[in-house]
Amino acid sequence: MHLLYVEDEAKIANFVCAGLKEQGFMVDYCDNGDEGYYRAVDNAYDVIVLDIMLPGKDGLAILKSLRQAGRNVPVILLTARNELDDRIEGLNLGADDYLAKPFFVEELVARIHAVVRRVSGEGQNLLCVGPIKLDRITHKVTCNQQTVELTTREFNLLEYLMRSPGRVFTRTQILEHIWGYDFNPNTNLVDVCIQRIRKKLDSFDGASSIESVRGVGYRFYKPET
Repeated sequence: MHLLYVEDEAKIANFVCAGLKEQGFMVDYCDNGDEGYYRAVDNAYDVIVLDIMLPGKDGLAILKSLRQAGRNVPVILLTARNELDDRIEGLNLGADDYLAKPFFVEELVARIHAVVRRVSGEGQNLLCVGPIKLDRITHKVTCNQQTVELTTREFNLLEYLMRSPGRVFTRTQILEHIWGYDFNPNTNLVDVCIQRIRKKLDSFDGASSIESVRGVGYRFYKPET
């Protein structure tokens, strides 16, 4: 899942970001409310984790603006343990859940999965294209009903392609979305990862699901309906 995390306390943010990425999430992070709001508006996130006390636009103001704009992305608020009024106001504004600080990353992960299931429904978390099925909650991938063992990076790349079957993604787009850091544009990271995924899918006659587009990048094959 692709999530936005807005938190101004650097130590907490570094710890939480590392924990979320270890669990396979793709995390966009910012430390102020103004940038957080613009990112929330400009991008399609699966969930937003939002601290209430922020420089610039605070968390409740961001939530209110998003709901007024008709954006129904799941939002989890992070609050001080004794701030009951903030939690009540957040829920009344349309927050899907809240978590009091301090918290364990494992609890945050469980709450993320819970709100996504509740808001989107189980069917939204299962991607089915051709012979391949990918469950975004359990991280299980099957091809022709046979389980395919993928690393976290391979799973994220396959999910990224499967979410938009038929769309061509450049290597640069894939690098920025899956690896998420500065990179040498001549790197072969994407090609190597694609080759590994194809090799694993090939055992179950699914390698052709990922197509190379010469000189551009890759796309997931969209069967004719």
